[in-house]
Amino acid sequence: MIVTGIGSRETPLDILALMTEIGNYCRENRIFVRSGHAPGADQAFEQGAQEMCIAYIPWDGFERGFASRAKLRIPRNLNKLMEYTKPFHPAWDRLSQGAQKLMSRNVAQILGENMDKPSDIVFCWTPGGKMVGGTAQAIKIAEANKIKVVNLHNDRDWVSHLLF
Repeated sequence: MIVTGIGSRETPLDILALMTEIGNYCRENRIFVRSGHAPGADQAFEQGAQEMCIAYIPWDGFERGFASRAKLRIPRNLNKLMEYTKPFHPAWDRLSQGAQKLMSRNVAQILGENMDKPSDIVFCWTPGGKMVGGTAQAIKIAEANKIKVVNLHNDRDWVSHLLF
């Protein structure tokens, strides 16, 4: 099983604690977690999953100050991931190269680095439970690939039935 753990940098503390708990559950049960190493939700999942997490980063040194036991990986085929993700973003051509790399690493988080090992489920949190920010990009990719998305803003109780 593969779980993707992502979300807003604005994720509330109680949800961050739940995300760390989900990551810990995954680690204890040998379930792989993918994330993006961004502050907030991503790093909360990493804290729990530790060595059972692969964190896809857009460039060397991204969030270097966050100590993590996750395996940090820059996707080798970033150009292929960028081509895949373009249609999911409404203003791709207006994004900086850095923002395009950030958005493209979402593909690796959801489908795997070679886009051949999709996650079984995505746990996330977005403000108001809405499709906003980089998390929305990842959600769109997951939904296009028929992967279950659990937004903890709306579905917090669902997690306790699934995992605990």
